[in-house]
Amino acid sequence: TFLTPRVAQLLSTHKGGYLSLSGLTTLTDTAAQALAKHQGTLFLNGITTLSDTVAQALAKHQGYLILPGLTTLTTTTAQALATHKGGYLSLNALTTLSDTVAVALAKHQGFLHLPGITTLSTTAAQALAEHKGILSLNGLTTLSNIAAQALAKHKRYISCNQEIRDHIDRFKEHEA
Repeated sequence: TFLTPRVAQLLSTHKGGYLSLSGLTTLTDTAAQALAKHQGTLFLNGITTLSDTVAQALAKHQGYLILPGLTTLTTTTAQALATHKGGYLSLNALTTLSDTVAVALAKHQGFLHLPGITTLSTTAAQALAEHKGILSLNGLTTLSNIAAQALAKHKRYISCNQEIRDHIDRFKEHEA
């Protein structure tokens, strides 16, 4: 399902604070530009891929941006999304994170929600440790000592399961 530019423009004026378009599977550049003007949370569950230009348009959205169906990200798309200034970027369906995508996303200034990631390379962990906001990695099940040591340097809160938390915290104790 897609939106015509006119419908997207009308939806962007929605005043409810939370705009959920779960049935939307395709997003044109023009529709993304219009939706980015919505003032509030933008929830696009049906979108599984983004072009670079659609990502650039959505990054201009000033509210929470939730893309729970997005399964893959190119480095260029991640770079665009990292410029999002709405305070919260959620990419629930990503299960893997390449090093270059991690480096790009680490530049995001707000809460970065990546609950589908189950493991991180050392390079990805080092990049995410530089992230300035809260980091959600609740799906992590495996983390090498070197990756845990890198994440121990993260200055803000990392949301993760207790086993991973304990692993990271062992290295925070060594840093102190």
